[in-house]
Amino acid sequence: MHTDLNNIERLLEKYLEATTSLQEEALLKDYFTSDNVAPHLQEYRSMFQYFAQSKTERYTKSIRLETKNQKRKWIGIAASIILLVGVFAFNQYQNNLATKKAYADTQNALQQIATHMNKGTIAIGQLNKFEQITQKVFKQEKE
Repeated sequence: MHTDLNNIERLLEKYLEATTSLQEEALLKDYFTSDNVAPHLQEYRSMFQYFAQSKTERYTKSIRLETKNQKRKWIGIAASIILLVGVFAFNQYQNNLATKKAYADTQNALQQIATHMNKGTIAIGQLNKFEQITQKVFKQEKE
């Protein structure tokens, strides 16, 4: 018994230093849960008995977990819809800007064409005057 007590004391020191193996801890648990614990080690008996008892305890009440997944699911769907609407609106805005720019460019090009055509029309008008005057001059000479 004396060598067993020395072995238990050595294992208890290792246990308190957290260097015991699972088998050594099982030996300590068996010793301290038995009825023949040495008087100077009685203080450790209640600790090992508590550990043995706590392993058998079970929580039997049901735990009601509130699921927030439904709320998160709807928030995710709403966020996706908002994102899609935002992308669509931005795309429409960009298309609208592109259309306005194309319209402005077309107006500018037509304005330039009209300006050049007006210059040509003025030149043709002057040629017509020249021809009328020329015809008047030549008619007078023929007569």
